[in-house]
Amino acid sequence: MAFKIPKQITPQEVAARLKSGEPLMLLDVREPVEWAEGHVAGAKHISLGQLGERRNELDPQRETIVICRSGNRSGLACELLSELGYNVVNMTGGLNNWTDELVRE
Repeated sequence: MAFKIPKQITPQEVAARLKSGEPLMLLDVREPVEWAEGHVAGAKHISLGQLGERRNELDPQRETIVICRSGNRSGLACELLSELGYNVVNMTGGLNNWTDELVRE
């Protein structure tokens, strides 16, 4: 099987699309403690380790932008989900490169 490079998007592109009012499906795959420290408003949180059992919470047809701290875990999540037929996009650079606001709980 050929390795499929997941689609990618930069944090700046995500922020611009959110600012324009586009309803994006964002999936944050970081650990709960990282999520609590700050996340993108409206994102759904399923940590990478839970993704296999909770993937039915996601719509396979809808473009889903996957987020983590640096882009590594979101890349793994994209590989996993794209093999299962999900329409996923990896946010490269992760929240380390996010310059917009984050929501803290």
